[in-house]
Amino acid sequence: MTAKELREMNDAELSEKLNESRQELFKLRFQHATAQLEDVRKLGGVKKTIARILTIQRERQGA
Repeated sequence: MTAKELREMNDAELSEKLNESRQELFKLRFQHATAQLEDVRKLGGVKKTIARILTIQRERQGA
C-alpha cells in the first residue's frame, strides 16, 4: 500500500491494517525459515508497510 492510501484511512482502520500486516509478516518469516517462501521480496514489502503505518500513527499523535 502507498502512503497516500494509508493516510486516507481512519485510526481504527490503520490499527486493523497494522495487525494484519504483522500477522502476515509472522507467516512469511515462518515460511522463509522452513524454505517454503518463493518470493523473499515480500518480507521487505510487508516491513515497509508496517513502517509506513507506524509513521502515520506517530504523525497523527503529534498533531
